[in-house]
Amino acid sequence: PRHEQGGAFAAQGYARSTGKVGVVMATSGPGATNLVTAIADAKLDSIPILCITGQVPTKAIGSDAFQETPMVEVCRGICKHHYLVTKITDLPRVMKEAFHVAQSGRPGPVLVDMPKDVQLGDLSNIDMDPPMDLPGYDANLPSVPSETIRQIAAAIKHSRRPMIYAGGGIISGEANEELKHFVSKTGIPVTTTVMGIGAIPPDHEHSMDWLGMHGAAYANYAVRDCDLLIALGVRFDDRVTGKVEAFAKDAKIIHVDIDGSELNKNKTAHIPVRGDVKQVLTELNKVVQAPDIEDWQKHCEELKAKYPMKYDDNFDGILQQHAIKTLSDITSEMDTYITVGVGQHQMWAAQFYKFRRPRTWLSSSGLGTMGFGLPAAM
Repeated sequence: PRHEQGGAFAAQGYARSTGKVGVVMATSGPGATNLVTAIADAKLDSIPILCITGQVPTKAIGSDAFQETPMVEVCRGICKHHYLVTKITDLPRVMKEAFHVAQSGRPGPVLVDMPKDVQLGDLSNIDMDPPMDLPGYDANLPSVPSETIRQIAAAIKHSRRPMIYAGGGIISGEANEELKHFVSKTGIPVTTTVMGIGAIPPDHEHSMDWLGMHGAAYANYAVRDCDLLIALGVRFDDRVTGKVEAFAKDAKIIHVDIDGSELNKNKTAHIPVRGDVKQVLTELNKVVQAPDIEDWQKHCEELKAKYPMKYDDNFDGILQQHAIKTLSDITSEMDTYITVGVGQHQMWAAQFYKFRRPRTWLSSSGLGTMGFGLPAAM
């Protein structure tokens, strides 16, 4: 790449579009520090990438040697896990663990810092498939108890104004089919976050598109008015909630997330559920019954009609929104992926391009990094 940050965003483009681990390598010192922004970006958006950085020889570490940077310390707060490899015999285990940690549980970036003497070492007569040693890390969540599933189903059955709030966890958890089945079975209107775009087709009869600061007004009004908010793989980000105390303030909240630290972090849930959203939806689809919400569905349809995403279609020229909508229409039957930078064009693309499948919308969301779009596309 022309710049290491672009290399890491290219790795992200691979990871975001496939769900597999993207890999980027950079040299020591300035090459390694140029990855920092993209590592932080991957951490906030839960993107599995492996970052391999050069390092000075182990004997020179701590001596302020030429191009020495303490990358493990620099990245400690912005990666899911990190390694400084000091013995070549550890390398097969470290690489095996790095890939496992990056893509299991809640995905994220993993850093492997590689001193020069380790890079030049000899790997002969070493077990290339050693057992992993990850005390305290267990990505295999226990199944959510059937009692909890029944509790969620009962809350849905008794609700009159339910709303589904689906995020990037649906995409990374490969749960979009289960979500579509859940929405079709219950008839509950669904809105997504920017990270969740593509989880539900925009032309689905119960789709309310995406919500938040730049999202659809009708989605925001629907969440304001709901009496039950079913939050799936989301983190109640400030760009969605605004003043968090006033967000869905009259609603009972069900929050399902694979990362227990997200539960009750920004918004207190009445039913917090740590679990795999795909498994939770699979079990829920077996027992859930459609609530009596015809009036609510009609209300949501009226909101969509009253507050549509619109632009001046009488303008004598080509507006950006018009261009994006036209591109969306032209490519509607094609296998199209869209990557964006950050700013107004990003919001217009999210608003006026119709993303019908997951992993076709690639956007730096949590960190909002300008310059993301081109290397991600590459």
